[in-house]
Amino acid sequence: MSATFSTPPTRPSGATPNRPSANPSANTPSAAGPNATGPKALPLGATSFGATMPGIDLRTIAEADFSAIHQAWIDHQVLVFPAQDLTDADLAAFSRRFGDLDHAPVQENGQRTAGGMPEIYVVSNVIENGVAIGSLGAGEAVWHTDMSYLPAPPKASMLFALEIPPTGGDTWFCDMYAAFDSLPPDLRQRALGLRVKHDGTYNSGGYLRQGVTPTEDPRQAPGTLHPLVCTHPESGRRMLYLGRRRMAWIDGLSLPESEALLDEIWAHATQADLSFAHHWRVGDLVLWDNRCTMHRRDPFEATSRRIMHRTQIKGAAPPAA
Repeated sequence: MSATFSTPPTRPSGATPNRPSANPSANTPSAAGPNATGPKALPLGATSFGATMPGIDLRTIAEADFSAIHQAWIDHQVLVFPAQDLTDADLAAFSRRFGDLDHAPVQENGQRTAGGMPEIYVVSNVIENGVAIGSLGAGEAVWHTDMSYLPAPPKASMLFALEIPPTGGDTWFCDMYAAFDSLPPDLRQRALGLRVKHDGTYNSGGYLRQGVTPTEDPRQAPGTLHPLVCTHPESGRRMLYLGRRRMAWIDGLSLPESEALLDEIWAHATQADLSFAHHWRVGDLVLWDNRCTMHRRDPFEATSRRIMHRTQIKGAAPPAA
């Protein structure tokens, strides 16, 4: 079992093309931290965005090696750990090394957790005895940042693959540092100082969140205002912070003005050369920095089984400019 970040053989309508990336095994290993004998992060392409860390058993990580992993996560934003053999308790224990864990959110099928552990969120299309064991089904999950409608969104998420479909279900990531850095100067200047409404009406699968009354006016929708341009609290770098497109609104602008500006920024942030796809293998654990990336999921056949267990690490403070 090995993890690859690659272009899917076919691309569903509306999916973003993959950016060019090298075979991870062909990249020069770089030490993830000051200990040259510790875990190595292998960049996935010409930039630092995304890396794989093979040959690591996440159940038995020494403190020095964890420090190297943590630094690699800050440096690369998305890390994949292939060929893991984790129980839910193992997944939770490794996740807690990054901070306190959130409980699984209440989604379209209620709160779906694993093994009586409220911090293990089940993402699945599987139906057992007429009951969905998880959330988000088999359709596309649009570009989003996890739980960004909260005042203090989670700082990280982890997804562990237990069962995967034969085709489809790839997860795409885009680099929000690069999205900000590459903005045209006039658009960058306009974005500074603005706040965007992060909507809490719908989840990434397009399902209405339980207990929420929908509205067609983004200004009236539940959610939180966050700076459109934020500063990462650990790297000190600036990034765009968008959340999700549906029902977003830029504070202080009319709806037509807000829609036009958001359309322009979203088209820029999700362009092909700022994103890549992860093609899952059973046993892959993927960790991403929720503060400086967005992600989405390709659809897959509803008759196929896909079971993923997810954790998310609590954020310490609201996103700040």
